Amino acid sequence: EFCARYGSECAVDASEPSQVTLTPRLWQTVTGINRQVNTSLRAVTDQEHWGVPDRWDLAEDGSGDCEDFQLLKRKLLAQAGLPRRAMRMTVVIDEKGEGHAVLMLRTDRGDLVLDNKTSAVLPWHKTGYTFIKRESQEAASWVSLGGATAPTVTANR
Repeated sequence: EFCARYGSECAVDASEPSQVTLTPRLWQTVTGINRQVNTSLRAVTDQEHWGVPDRWDLAEDGSGDCEDFQLLKRKLLAQAGLPRRAMRMTVVIDEKGEGHAVLMLRTDRGDLVLDNKTSAVLPWHKTGYTFIKRESQEAASWVSLGGATAPTVTANR
């Protein structure tokens, strides 16, 4: 449904690099956008916002849940020049045992996680989360990451 509404947000150029070189300038861009989105949006559930249990959107109206924060970050990072192919929507189990969405950035120094729960951009292994699945490089499907897999787990916090 998200891709039907925002086709350009789902398009991935296979010729783009699947990871980025983490330079001081890139780090500043990534941490700045993560902080900007986290502080500028109001966190609300999809039920409160849209009247439905789950809807992925860009939070352009200033409100959204976890995946909406991450989708807006991905859009802004792509506008800043980062390849979409290096950015993956990722579903995790958070510290409360609930489904949660984060944005994973693949770098030459390891995978980093952008999260609406913190303005710190962390290596994936320092988040404390269980990683369930992430978008494939082609962005048209999901790849299991070996965590607990339950078909009812959704990321909507």
